[in-house]
Amino acid sequence: METVAPQKEIIDAIKAAGGDAFKSCYQCGMCDTVCPWNRVSKFSMRKIVREATFGLTEIDSEEIWRCTTCGKCPQVCPRDVKQIQSGIALRRIATEYDVFAGGAAPIPGIAASLRAEGNPFGEARAKRADWSLGLGVKRFEEGMEIMYSPGCYLSYDPRGKKIAKATVEILQAAGVDFGILGSDESCCGESIRKTGDEKLFRTLARQNIGQLIGNGVKKILVSSPHCYHSFKNEYPEFMVNFEVVHITEFIHQLIVEGRLKLTKEYAKNVTYHDPCYLGRHMGIFEQPRQALRSVPGLQLKEMSENRKNSFCCGGGGGRIWMETPKGQRFSDLRLAQAAGTGAQVLATSCPYCITNFEDSRLGRSDGGAAIEIKDITEIIREAIY
Repeated sequence: METVAPQKEIIDAIKAAGGDAFKSCYQCGMCDTVCPWNRVSKFSMRKIVREATFGLTEIDSEEIWRCTTCGKCPQVCPRDVKQIQSGIALRRIATEYDVFAGGAAPIPGIAASLRAEGNPFGEARAKRADWSLGLGVKRFEEGMEIMYSPGCYLSYDPRGKKIAKATVEILQAAGVDFGILGSDESCCGESIRKTGDEKLFRTLARQNIGQLIGNGVKKILVSSPHCYHSFKNEYPEFMVNFEVVHITEFIHQLIVEGRLKLTKEYAKNVTYHDPCYLGRHMGIFEQPRQALRSVPGLQLKEMSENRKNSFCCGGGGGRIWMETPKGQRFSDLRLAQAAGTGAQVLATSCPYCITNFEDSRLGRSDGGAAIEIKDITEIIREAIY
């Protein structure tokens, strides 16, 4: 849907939201050449930049929600246009300024659930720690080595709970003194911020910061790269600095220090998918691979698009909460790439990636039996006992 909007209002709102870098663009089109959307459909970030900044007033309000914030275009942009920040600025306009007719955020139900229960699933806050029942997980107390934050997916989603359980069993096997905040923790707010709802992000962040400080938390262990990015890069905007560690970093550290012993053979061919927010955004490429190589019998096979050139699963930028038509799902292409390596297992370390890959696997014509989808923690857990 297209609409005519006052150009000055658009530009002023972009500047207010931190997206003034749009004006640096000289329309080379490098962003479009690497955008994963152009492998499944047609999308032009260059066109959006042009329309928002260089005098055109017609903006396709549906197009502004497509970007997954994967981080590929900033890697090749010669003018540092900051496409992600600028794109989020446009979404913020749609959310807060009511500039684009029909451009309201496409996930109002998710936002309502976050406000009511502190999670995007609409589940009761009181049930946030139910995944840990029977696992011997303690409430975090000041002085513990680390506070484990499983995130919303691992707290509520049935598939995610298996990853949280595997993580706990790894930590216990390594003798890590850890605890959780349970129902006192809320969604980190990363994905809702990427959809442009800055006010809700700040509300969630302040709630979490109050709980973290109030409980004496200094070091946070996370399973989601999106939580990792938010806690480490965005929460310092509120004048706080916690030590934040992703589970793949921590597992590698535990192995190197000799605290975690991997003795059971896992005789399978495995390929590893770099999640956008762990790899390109946070620079964590080698620790997951080194952890996998430490598993007896495991053979690691790389896909052609790996590390900083990894192909997006399609779940970032709030897209995990939006419906993507069949035939336009990045995860379908990535799963085909994984199968092409001859791997029996596609391993990754992000709940959004796991969700999208599992959906794509079930949709395969071979019934999904060709390749298993595993979080790294699930593989490491199998190699312990």
